[in-house]
Amino acid sequence: MARTAEPGRRDAILDAAHAVFARKGYTAAGIADLAGELGIGHGTVYRYFDNKRDVAAAVLDRALTRIAEVVAAESPDASGSLSQYRAQVWRIGRRLYELFAADPAMGRLVFFDLACVDEELRERHRQALDRFADYTAAYLRNGVDRGFLRADLDIEITARVINGMVFAGAAQVARDPAAGDLRDAWIAAVVTLMFDGLAR
Repeated sequence: MARTAEPGRRDAILDAAHAVFARKGYTAAGIADLAGELGIGHGTVYRYFDNKRDVAAAVLDRALTRIAEVVAAESPDASGSLSQYRAQVWRIGRRLYELFAADPAMGRLVFFDLACVDEELRERHRQALDRFADYTAAYLRNGVDRGFLRADLDIEITARVINGMVFAGAAQVARDPAAGDLRDAWIAAVVTLMFDGLAR
């Protein structure tokens, strides 16, 4: 269980772990690497965390919380028309991709390394994806209720399809954070598929 002695030091350890896990991978990284990143002794890390896996869980939770804050930043019932919802999707997409571009390590940690550490963290990751889908479903339900989205829409499945596209783009953006045009291309593609479809 994590200790609570100095929240600032705990956050610094999580920052260091975020960087080290992304650089070396969870498996290759050790407590010594985390301590070395901060220039502190091993014992200091163990004052706040039981082991490396405990650190990984906290890093993953913090990253998922940051994503959730972006996804839930707007009110699902704020849009009263298709054009307003389209603009809302652009805003949310841009903020989300800017988050991953500003912190490329987050993409590797959330989509690859830390979500696969063990079954408990895999379950935390699945639960987070379910929460993100619930957010998206709330936006879609608003559109169905107000009549600017089709009435026969499978809201729950469509929400997961949309999020799958968005997070696939976020994972690529995290690998090439300097490519602003890539971010815009992903957002445009998702918006086009959502609102215009593929038919000529």
